Amino acid sequence: MKPRPSKETKIDDLFRSRLTQIINTQHELVRLADKIDWAHIDQQVQPFFAVEGRPAIPSRFMIGLHILKSMYQLS
Repeated sequence: MKPRPSKETKIDDLFRSRLTQIINTQHELVRLADKIDWAHIDQQVQPFFAVEGRPAIPSRFMIGLHILKSMYQLS
């Protein structure tokens, strides 16, 4: 089954900070994530999702974990 669409709110919440306010947007991993065309990757892997079953984990999350694993030589 395809991943559920992410919930993005345009309204600022008084009690919640946006991620861009917390992290360093000049960090190398943040800049790398901005350069990757996530929509294209989602289109490429979409045919492999099942029609029924549990919703999949977003491809951005899974690919991000593989990038971190490779960059930091983790098992």
